[in-house]
Amino acid sequence: MLIKTIPRLRPSDVTPRAAWMGRREMMTGIAGLAAATLAPGRGRAAGITGRPSPFSTDDAPTAIEHVTGYNNFYEFGTAKEDPARNAHTLTTTPWSVVVDGLVANPGTYALEDLYSTDSLEERIYRLRCVEGWSMVIPWVGFPLAEILDRADPDASAKYVAFETLVRPEEMPAQRGLFQPLDWPYVEGLRLDEAMHPLTIMAVGLYGEELPNQNGAPLRLVVPWKYGFKSIKSVVRITLTEEQPPTTWNTLQPREFGFYSNVNPAVDHPRWSQADERVVGEGLLAGRRETELFNGYADEVAGLYAGMDLTKFF
Repeated sequence: MLIKTIPRLRPSDVTPRAAWMGRREMMTGIAGLAAATLAPGRGRAAGITGRPSPFSTDDAPTAIEHVTGYNNFYEFGTAKEDPARNAHTLTTTPWSVVVDGLVANPGTYALEDLYSTDSLEERIYRLRCVEGWSMVIPWVGFPLAEILDRADPDASAKYVAFETLVRPEEMPAQRGLFQPLDWPYVEGLRLDEAMHPLTIMAVGLYGEELPNQNGAPLRLVVPWKYGFKSIKSVVRITLTEEQPPTTWNTLQPREFGFYSNVNPAVDHPRWSQADERVVGEGLLAGRRETELFNGYADEVAGLYAGMDLTKFF
């Protein structure tokens, strides 16, 4: 597979510093609200911040009570409110991530060794879910490419596979007779998608460490794809030559493609993807038109040049 050149942002895509500083002041003022939803013992005092990033949207962030209270994290239940109720049971310290597969430098890394504070950025990305709703979230994270560069992928590596934690004693939906999914939850990207500068590993939001229900302590964020691609609580990253299996594509391939790029022209078999409900804006606000690649077409469309996006959805 030919790895395509990563497009660069234009100067007009960079958010002015004055706008960023105003946004940072707002985030600082509301970050303290996160403490009530964080798991015990995580990040209340020091927080976790990064430098402003030019990759952010100018959309106003969703209120933190929605970001931390309305989630998909099936290991803690299938209702949107279940993760916030149940994820306090998850122990996230210590945490390690295995990096293996077709790499010159495989290894098991403690979370704190995966990134430096100098590499962290604040990025405001829209998270759009396949169910037809979206949020705008101030993530704190670092480029996934930093991990992959350290691992030094082999020339034969074409994909990156991800795996979520399996710990039934702390994740209630992983035990009992009813299992909503097969565990572990797995996801994957093509290598050029994973290396794209928009793709990050998030370790925080709203200036605080990630709450458990949002994928603590380490989750993927790929802003031009539907939210289920952004796998939570990652414990393994594997470089492969073949396209890896992914949880929802394996379960329902007709409904969930491997690529899962946000595309208003490709409907889910059971509903339209042409518009979305912005969580927190109220019933009178109406719905928002969905943008191709979630508004990042200028940056990522070149990754899919020549592909039939209705076939490779």
